[in-house]
Amino acid sequence: MATVLVILQVFVALALIVVVLIQHGKGADMGASFGGGSSQTLFGARGSATFLSRVTAVLATLFFATSLGLAYLSARPHAAPGMIPLTQPAVPAAPVSQAPAAPSSVPGIPGQKAP
Repeated sequence: MATVLVILQVFVALALIVVVLIQHGKGADMGASFGGGSSQTLFGARGSATFLSRVTAVLATLFFATSLGLAYLSARPHAAPGMIPLTQPAVPAAPVSQAPAAPSSVPGIPGQKAP
């Protein structure tokens, strides 16, 4: 799921960059009023700005949604397939049965009896 969101995020980001770069700046409208050819655009005199503004808003919303989705997926604790999660305790080894050790009789150790 995260891979699909990352791929979608990359495509949305590239489309958003392209749409923003296609748009005219505010200074371009001044030049159009003095005989620029903006009235001969595909969307009409003002239609391209409205269309591109809406596309930008939709792409920005998609980018925001995919960012939130990726943040949610990365914060959720999950294990990769075939991996042991770190939260599970390790399985202890089988106990080795040994006879209790005889008390040490080394001289000089406090609490020990000398032979």
